Amino acid sequence: MFNLVMRKWEEALLDWDMMTKTSGDEGADNAERFEMHFYEFIDELKVWFQSLNQPPTTVEEAENLDEIKDILERLPAPLELNFYNELELIIEGKYQVRYD
Repeated sequence: MFNLVMRKWEEALLDWDMMTKTSGDEGADNAERFEMHFYEFIDELKVWFQSLNQPPTTVEEAENLDEIKDILERLPAPLELNFYNELELIIEGKYQVRYD
């Protein structure tokens, strides 16, 4: 199940890389694609998190999971706040509705 999470993470990272190398209309397209894939990754992370026998109850506990460590190792610094906000919402069982 975590393989799907990582596949989505890889897609988002590829989009992030492309987004940082482009500008104008192409950059905007890459930014839009990144946002879509980032939130698909977050959605899969929620599914995986809910499948755990004993999900962490704090961000600190979550950071100690090997799977989360793998994500954090490759997390671009500008995405840290977004990721931690989403992780906190997952832990709290809160779900945001996103409008495009």
